[in-house]
Amino acid sequence: MTLIIKRLAERQVREALADSPVVLIKGPRQSGKTTLARLFEDETRPYLTLDDDTLLNAAQTDPVGFVRGLDTAIIDEVQRAPTLLRSLKKAVDEDRRPGRFLLTGSADLMTLPIVSESLAGRMESITLYPFGTAELRGVTPGFLERLFGDGHEISTDPLIGDALITHILTGGYPEMVRRSSPQRRSIWVRDYLDAMVQRDVRDISEIEKFDELRQLLRLLSHHAGQLLNFSRMGRDTGLDSKTAARYLALLEQLFLVHRIEAWHRNDLKRLLKTPKLAFVDSGILAAQRGLTLESLTRDRTAFGPILESFAVSEMIKLIGWSGQDIRLSHFRDKDGSEVDLVLEDGAGRICGIEIKASATVKNSDFSGLRKFRAAAGTRFHRGCVLYDGAAAVPFGDRLQAVPISALWGV
Repeated sequence: MTLIIKRLAERQVREALADSPVVLIKGPRQSGKTTLARLFEDETRPYLTLDDDTLLNAAQTDPVGFVRGLDTAIIDEVQRAPTLLRSLKKAVDEDRRPGRFLLTGSADLMTLPIVSESLAGRMESITLYPFGTAELRGVTPGFLERLFGDGHEISTDPLIGDALITHILTGGYPEMVRRSSPQRRSIWVRDYLDAMVQRDVRDISEIEKFDELRQLLRLLSHHAGQLLNFSRMGRDTGLDSKTAARYLALLEQLFLVHRIEAWHRNDLKRLLKTPKLAFVDSGILAAQRGLTLESLTRDRTAFGPILESFAVSEMIKLIGWSGQDIRLSHFRDKDGSEVDLVLEDGAGRICGIEIKASATVKNSDFSGLRKFRAAAGTRFHRGCVLYDGAAAVPFGDRLQAVPISALWGV
């Protein structure tokens, strides 16, 4: 089965190549970066991959000579030869024509010192995550426009009940979407994570305790949606808290997990400033926890964290596709009141989103949003409870219950 699915990031890459000397498509391995990059391959822009051992050796041995022979090029998996970036800097400083080099990387190169030193101000970076639901359904979503506009009315493409659970368990990786069997998807995830830890981690770090890194990833799958506690993570894995924090940063660099910072105001002392954790892909999270449609049908308590990670990932994709300056955080105070997601746009308007793994919504489900509305003051624009239903329902002043499906509604 061959999937031909248009990536919504294609427009961003095309626009960046029109005015930036270097463009980087970054994102997790096997999320579709190579397929997207090769859309821009032609006679004048050849495709080179550092997965080829001969090319990798040439790039590592003589990066200056490697780049000197190129006018324009696509260089795939550039994180495998980070010293190449200094040679690219020299080349674009001598010739700053837009669109000279299109790079892909399976690790977040922007966190590496050599990148900030070499290509700052010369490179535009675009993140390509696994497929979003809007891409899989072939639509251009309008969720953010409605959220910061006049609100939501109906969901035009609902997924509810078992259909929603199955979609979330599948995740967005192309290989996961191709496989209809949960068992086959679990096998793919196991092999994918093994390969990533053994190979990609070596490309960006010098750690040797790969088993402990995998153990930490499994532990994190049971803490998705919770506040980060490095001391507890270290105790549960036998690592000290500093090592646990460093390993978590590696997993972030490899686009396996997100760290969601806490929203706060300096004049409000009762707000917690601890970040919380979400997985980049709900299919990876489900496989790590061994979740299936049958197990979630028997016990829905495990559905909440996986639904939240799914919604967080969808939101991050929506923000990326929009090109808007929207900051993502979460809200929690010392009384335990919380809002899963806080979105703040460039104009300072703030929206809160609570995520409920339920087919019904009660007035009490808005208690955290009401407390957040008071904390945000005049900057509060709208609050939504996303739920497993099909109708948008008002719940008072600027508060609304909205179907999960609205995330990919047009």
